[in-house]
Amino acid sequence: MSQVRRLIMASGSSISSNPMSFKHGLSLWCPQSSPLHRTLQSSPSSSIGFKTFFRNHVVAASSSSFANENREYVIVGGGNAAGYAARSFVEHGMADGKLCIVTREAYAPYERPALTKAYLFPLDKKPARLPGFHTCVGSGGERQTPDWYKEKGIEMLYEDPVTGIDIEKQTATTISGKLLKYGTLIVATGCSASRFPEKIGGNLPGVHYIRDVADADSLISSLEKAHKLVIVGGGYIGMEVAAAAVAWKLDTTIIFPENHLMQRLFTPSLAQKYEELYQENGVKFIKGASIKNLEASSDGHVAAIKLENGSTIEADMVIIGIGAKPAVGPFERLGLNNSVGGIQVDGQFRTGIPGIFAIGDVAAFPLKMYNRMARVEHVDHARRSAQHCVKSLLTAHTSSYDYLPYFYSRVFEYEGSPRKVWWQFFGDNVGETIQVGNFDPKIATFWIDSGKLKGVLLESGSPEEFQLLPELAKSQPIVDKSKLQSASSVEEALEIARTSLQAAV
Repeated sequence: MSQVRRLIMASGSSISSNPMSFKHGLSLWCPQSSPLHRTLQSSPSSSIGFKTFFRNHVVAASSSSFANENREYVIVGGGNAAGYAARSFVEHGMADGKLCIVTREAYAPYERPALTKAYLFPLDKKPARLPGFHTCVGSGGERQTPDWYKEKGIEMLYEDPVTGIDIEKQTATTISGKLLKYGTLIVATGCSASRFPEKIGGNLPGVHYIRDVADADSLISSLEKAHKLVIVGGGYIGMEVAAAAVAWKLDTTIIFPENHLMQRLFTPSLAQKYEELYQENGVKFIKGASIKNLEASSDGHVAAIKLENGSTIEADMVIIGIGAKPAVGPFERLGLNNSVGGIQVDGQFRTGIPGIFAIGDVAAFPLKMYNRMARVEHVDHARRSAQHCVKSLLTAHTSSYDYLPYFYSRVFEYEGSPRKVWWQFFGDNVGETIQVGNFDPKIATFWIDSGKLKGVLLESGSPEEFQLLPELAKSQPIVDKSKLQSASSVEEALEIARTSLQAAV
């Protein structure tokens, strides 16, 4: 099985109202006696265009700046996907007075990848801080600060997560007790960090997890005082946090149960190149290790990690990066996918309940090009799924989401770093692999299955070389393995792949 499969794994108030669905996912509330209701009953197939009718009648009736508890569109969750969905609503002229975003965080949506990269840099290395990385700057878009949402007429409910929904009444209840009646609900709750059980020390002072700004701020506070840092997990979080820790000049050790870093994506030979780079920067590795428990000092603060083999590693700070779980919370009734986790949706991000959608990390969707279900925990998918969902909801757009798996990482990018790392991967890591280059600084890995190029990873490529990767992964050209294997450089290998691509056209 491909390892990428695992990696990606309204208006109205007290008056009587009647929900009417025009399309799966869009419900309108209108009084039984209103002209709108009578028109819809008498002329459901009127020659008036739906979008024109909607804008002329419903929008005007529902732009009352949330004078009551009814909201036409409610997004649950305030992460990347919510920010990009908000931008799409604005672009379609359907946000002002109609859209509400409910989030557990105290901040407007931001580009979450920064939290394990530039946000963790020491103060003398120019760390990233809000409002610098609010969505949608990560894709070259406008910086959507809290004032942006106010200016666009979008209601933001901060630090008030949804705790329950009533599907029949189409209401959502928040932790503060607020009752929100919605026309369309979009679940964008993302994931929550996987945690160690409390009984083995998972909640000791000095033990950190990272999913939001509050987590990152707490982590930085500990970094300022720490001497011996142990990171548990050899995936994205482990690699990115360890690279940032190098700038703090800490005694850093990464512990993980696998045989090498990023085992879900990297080949052993590729991982070795990155491990050597980290070791050159003073990072130590303990591979194939199982953790028994975390030990505390006399003051209750974490002091060590005890392994199943009996050995102990001292630590005055521990960061747990062992993956994440989809934050399905009160949404289990929407239908979960037992294979990849998350809320099951179709190619337009519709759940099994009319009027309710799910996007981003929490959505289990059909990965069209590989004909399988997937759940992708990545910012690129969060952005694209949000845009596709809103476009499908507000227009006649009916095409299914056609996503190409994409992963990347950028580390060691702080001032004074002797070597910056930036790799990108597109496609599916199935079949045999061919590695080209010596990591000086470039290296490329090609995945070939039944003669077809299925996936490619490139380190330190030029903009033009990076742009070639998705073309290759989408087209899956037939490639000459012997030519790739004999390529003397990454540039030559990419040119061989490019030629194969052109031949397939």
